[in-house]
Amino acid sequence: MPPSPFVPPPYRNGVGDTALVAGIIAAVSAFLPIVGDLITIPAGLIAVVCGWIGLVRVENGVADNHRNAMIGAVLGIAGLFVVFLVFVATHSPGQ
Repeated sequence: MPPSPFVPPPYRNGVGDTALVAGIIAAVSAFLPIVGDLITIPAGLIAVVCGWIGLVRVENGVADNHRNAMIGAVLGIAGLFVVFLVFVATHSPGQ
């Protein structure tokens, strides 16, 4: 019986894909008036953390979705930045 060929394990792309989905949710919900903050802050944090983990997995050769992890992290940061700007604009001391 011939030896079976080496089959590499499948890539683990779930974290990068999660970062992309959470980043899209964070970026879109950042512009919603009342519930935007309640959705954007957790989704943005999830996107940044999962994006970072996804990029580490890509560097280690365990995943191959560098683009999804990076875009998700950037969208999460952008959503959090928009929420921060809105917070500063609405809570700044007035004249």
